[in-house]
Amino acid sequence: MTENNSHAGQGSVLLDIGDDIGALVLMMPTALEGCEIEVRPVGSHGPNEPHPVHVGVVGRPVDNRMQYSAVFGQLQEGSYEVYLRPDGPVRLSVSVAGGQVSEANWPGVR
Repeated sequence: MTENNSHAGQGSVLLDIGDDIGALVLMMPTALEGCEIEVRPVGSHGPNEPHPVHVGVVGRPVDNRMQYSAVFGQLQEGSYEVYLRPDGPVRLSVSVAGGQVSEANWPGVR
């Protein structure tokens, strides 16, 4: 029998960035906790395209409160479409710069 770690994902995130690889942090609403968010390069919708990258929305303690986010720790520099997995409508478009952490807010999050 294995025990699940109820605190998994709530701490620091390792980012593997540099050269043409960047990271993306999306600030998310509390209501989407546990949902999976997916990104795909803009224009890559065909069946022969690489599989989109997805991560879960997790609450992390920040300044004595919970901040909900989706963190993509390693993305090729470029423009991406962001949506709820598996095939929700595109909710926003973001640009990721190599060697940097890009940030964006899910629609409705300030």
